[in-house]
Amino acid sequence: MRAWSELFRVSALFSVPGDALAGAAAVGRGPGRGTAFAVGASLCLYEAGMALNDWADREEDAVDRPHRPIPSGRVSPAAALGAAGVLTAAGLALAARAGRPALAVATGLAATVWAYDLRLKHTKAGPAAMAAARSLDLLLGATATAAGSGTAATARGGADNVAARIAFVRGPLPAALALGAHTYGVTAVSRHEAQGGSTAVPLAVLATTAALGTAVLTAGRAGRTGTPGEHGAARTKGPGEHGPARAGVPGEHQLVRTQGPGAQRAVPPQGPGEHRPVRAQGLREHRAVQAGGSGERLPVPTRGPGEHRPTRPHHLTPADLLLTAFTGAYLRTAGPPLLRAALNPSPPLTQRAVGGGIRAMIPLQAALAARNGAPGSGLAVMALVPLARALARKVSPT
Repeated sequence: MRAWSELFRVSALFSVPGDALAGAAAVGRGPGRGTAFAVGASLCLYEAGMALNDWADREEDAVDRPHRPIPSGRVSPAAALGAAGVLTAAGLALAARAGRPALAVATGLAATVWAYDLRLKHTKAGPAAMAAARSLDLLLGATATAAGSGTAATARGGADNVAARIAFVRGPLPAALALGAHTYGVTAVSRHEAQGGSTAVPLAVLATTAALGTAVLTAGRAGRTGTPGEHGAARTKGPGEHGPARAGVPGEHQLVRTQGPGAQRAVPPQGPGEHRPVRAQGLREHRAVQAGGSGERLPVPTRGPGEHRPTRPHHLTPADLLLTAFTGAYLRTAGPPLLRAALNPSPPLTQRAVGGGIRAMIPLQAALAARNGAPGSGLAVMALVPLARALARKVSPT
C-alpha cells in the first residue's frame, strides 16, 4: 500500500479538487452534481498521469531515483501502466455523466496527460503541455457545472446562447490561464529537481508568482469597485427618474425633473423636423430648457466629453479580506522555497521548491474562487491545506 501511495503521490491529490470549484465559481454557479463528477474525473485523470509518468521514467529513475516504486521493484511496470489505463477510462466515464461538453474537455485533458508523459515531458513543449492540462482541468469543472444552464440557454434562442458563450469565455478563461501560468513555472523548475544547478529558472518563476498574486488581488478588487447603483452603462433608476426621452410626438409632453424634490414640469413637444440645439458644456455648466408657456428656463446639469462621475471609494468587505488572505497564503507557500532554490540550486532545495509550488495551487484556487464571488468555495478549498501538509510529511508530492 505504501508503494502505491508513493506511485500516485497521494499528498499532491489535494491540489486537484480546487480546479473544479474554481471553475464553478468562474461561471457564477455554486458546486452541484456536475461539479462533483468533474472532481471525480479530475482525480482519476491526475492519478493516471502519476502512474503513467513513473512507467515512462522507469529507466531514468533507476539511475537518479532508485527508491521510486518501479525501480525498487515494489510495483511492476505492467501494473503501473494498467492502473494508468483503468484510471483514464474511469475519469472519462465520470466526465460523461456530467454531459457531452464535459466529456469533450476531459478527452482533451486525458490526451494532453498521455502526450506529456510519453512524448513531451523532456522537450521544450513539456511545461506548456502541463500548463494546458491544468487549465483544461479548471475548464472541466466550469463546463460540467454550467452544462444544465448552457442547455437551457440554447433552448431559449440564439441571443441567449451567444451571451452565455461570451460569459463563459470571460469567466473561466482568465482563471484557467492564471492556473496554467503557475503550473508552467512549477514544471519548469521540476526539470532540474534531479540534477539541480539552475538559478535563473527559480528566479524567473518567483517573479511570475509575484505577478500572478498581484494580478489576482487587483483584479478581484477592481471588479467590486464602482459607483453606487451603476453597472456598466445601465443603472437602476431612482424615484421620479425617467429613461431617455423619445422623439417628440404631437400632443405629448416630456417630463424634465426640476431642482425641487420630486417636482416635474411639462415641456412642450417638438414638432416633426424640429430639433432643440444643445451645446456641449462642462460638468459645472447648465443648459437651459424652456418650460411651457411661462418663459422660465430651467437649468439642467450636463456632462462634457471626457468627464466622468467620480467613483466612490471602495471599502473592504469580508470577501476582500478573504481574497487578500488567500493570495497571501499563495505567495507565502510558493515564494520562499523558490528563493532558497535560486540562492542554492541543489537537488533537495529544488525539490522543495517544486513541492511548494504544488501545494501553492490550493490557495491560488481559493483566491480564484473568491475573486469570482465564491468565498465559501475558497474556504472549502483552503480546508485541504492542513491535510496536504500533513500527508506531505509521509509521502513526497514530487
